[in-house]
Amino acid sequence: MAPSQLEQEDHARDAAFNKALHGKSAKAQGGFAAMRGKDAAAQKAAVDEYFKHWDNKAAEDETPETRAARRAEYATLTRHYYNLATDFYEYGWGSSFHFCRFVQGEPFLQAIARHEHYLALQMGIKKDMRVLDVGCGVGGPAREIVRFTDANVVGLNNNDYQIERATHYAQREGLSHKLSFVKGDFMQMKFPDNSFDAVYAIEATVHAPELEGVYREIQRVLKPGGIFGVYEWLMTDEYDNDNAEHRKIRLGIEQGDGISNMVRVSEGLDAIRNAGFELIHNEDLADRDDAVPWYYPLAGSFKHMTSVWDVFTIARMTWWGRGLAHRFVGAMETIGLFPKGSQKTADSLALAGDCLVAGGKKKLFTPMYLMVGRKPQ
Repeated sequence: MAPSQLEQEDHARDAAFNKALHGKSAKAQGGFAAMRGKDAAAQKAAVDEYFKHWDNKAAEDETPETRAARRAEYATLTRHYYNLATDFYEYGWGSSFHFCRFVQGEPFLQAIARHEHYLALQMGIKKDMRVLDVGCGVGGPAREIVRFTDANVVGLNNNDYQIERATHYAQREGLSHKLSFVKGDFMQMKFPDNSFDAVYAIEATVHAPELEGVYREIQRVLKPGGIFGVYEWLMTDEYDNDNAEHRKIRLGIEQGDGISNMVRVSEGLDAIRNAGFELIHNEDLADRDDAVPWYYPLAGSFKHMTSVWDVFTIARMTWWGRGLAHRFVGAMETIGLFPKGSQKTADSLALAGDCLVAGGKKKLFTPMYLMVGRKPQ
């Protein structure tokens, strides 16, 4: 997209909305505890703004125009998605909002950390490098990569609430001297050219309206010879947009995960090359011959549970665990302790979970297509 087509940034507006919606909940424990402090009017505005892209728009009715409308408002769509979904993510998944591979006997959080370590290793991140985390969430991967490599990491995020939570966690864990967070749109970053030794993105650039655009921005801020590593969400080349079932799965993932425009693996590879990177490694890690599938927590598959300590994590993801949580959310919304729209958000996340599992089982979708590229000297 040309710069003139990108959404105009307004940090003052976003900060005011964040203050109105979230209040002091950024320093709450997280999960459901943080949901009690939301402002009802601001929550309704976020719900209306986000779901206008999805309500009354069935998969069979999708047109190029509806996709174009989502792409045109990619930044607002993503920002409001995380205004609504962040507390649910922390309740169900922890502070690293991504999938990973599993091996037998490995606890859930250890597998999550190993996935982050693997990316850092593939990229060759070293002590005291200046590294950018594009779309850093609440900073879980950034904190882990700082501990693993002793690099200096800057997290970029367009959601003020997540930045506040990430900053809070970094301070609490004594990592503020190595870790900072910046508000910004990854399609139009304010960093000078050649600013970073390395850049990574973990399941974040899927929120871009087009991958080539965000990859070009990443290439710009990298120093010559610098490395970019990404775990990208992509539809596999088995995906057929003319297949109604395939399209329903894609749209369910997009709606429940705040995505304006998900594309195929072949298009992702074209995008990173067209952005000027020398592609030095690419692989679909979801296509490894693993005994434990990457989507097993979402499927609530106790038979694949890798550690007895994960029983409560997996229980939250089963159909009955999600059902209990959603009934709780609905009850809390009814009596006014959770804001209106909480149940609708929970239902949308459940739809995404079901479609992610279906996409994984049918080999139509991957959340961990690994691409590592080098900026030419």
